[in-house]
Amino acid sequence: MTNAFEKKRKVVVVGAGAVGATYSYALAQSGLADEIVLIDRNENLVKGQVLDLMHGLPFFPTVIIREGNPVDYADANLVVITAGSAQKPGETRLELLQKNARIVGDISEDIASKNCPGVILVVTNPVDVLTYVALRRSGWDRSRVIGSGTVLDSARFRQILSNHCGIDVHNVHAYILGEHGDSEFAAWSMTHMAGSNIDEFCPLCENCGDWKLEREKIFQQVRDSAYHIINYMGATHFAVGLALVRITGAILRGENSVLTVSTMLKGEFGLEDVCLSVPCLVSHQGISKVLNTKLSSLEIEALSRSASVLKEAIKSIEAD
Repeated sequence: MTNAFEKKRKVVVVGAGAVGATYSYALAQSGLADEIVLIDRNENLVKGQVLDLMHGLPFFPTVIIREGNPVDYADANLVVITAGSAQKPGETRLELLQKNARIVGDISEDIASKNCPGVILVVTNPVDVLTYVALRRSGWDRSRVIGSGTVLDSARFRQILSNHCGIDVHNVHAYILGEHGDSEFAAWSMTHMAGSNIDEFCPLCENCGDWKLEREKIFQQVRDSAYHIINYMGATHFAVGLALVRITGAILRGENSVLTVSTMLKGEFGLEDVCLSVPCLVSHQGISKVLNTKLSSLEIEALSRSASVLKEAIKSIEAD
């Protein structure tokens, strides 16, 4: 028998800036949610975003879109945190990190205080460190506090491989793991094209000469994609909005989808007490299982390096 919580799919979006609004727009079009609630400290911004979205209701699948407040956490299936401060002139990266850690931490504590039955999805950057903060401040089980992680990076990886090899992107399976940032890495051992491991497929592809060199070029494109977009227009929001809809679908529909979300590791891959992206099964209550996938020795080293970078960042905010 289906209960009322399962019948009404409610998503609360905290932060009505470019990412929060773009995600809400894409989510409304998807038909996944019955109710989308936007919260932001900037009252004019959230009122404007909600009004603009509501004018699209005749073109969306049936959905309620409205402005909300923290009371709405109490019956949310999913709370998506996109809120954060932008870096100001003269402000160091550490100062920005400490500021956003306080913002995300306070929001997470507030969500937990309302006895929210759902899942927290952290999007604010640096997402891995802030997922760690949200988990600690909420006091929840690790399965229910996740970060958007490298879901978008993995999508970029697939698109670039698809374009390089001339294969439909839907027939490409590839993952970026580790930090959502400069220490991330491509898990080539898990990369498959049309059902074949990339090393087996490469001789069939015939689109490149030196495959090792091409690999490095492809990965650099993936890692630097966000920098290029930010240089062009100041921010990224379209693709991340769609990546968030993909994660949302896995949660609201209980899909058990394999996604590289950021999660707290408890011994998997030999790592402890750090949040980063590895393959996970994502379902109704967040992460139903962390997949301790076999990686190459070089990939294990890369994952450990990424964990070390993130642990240093965590230490910097804990010392604040």
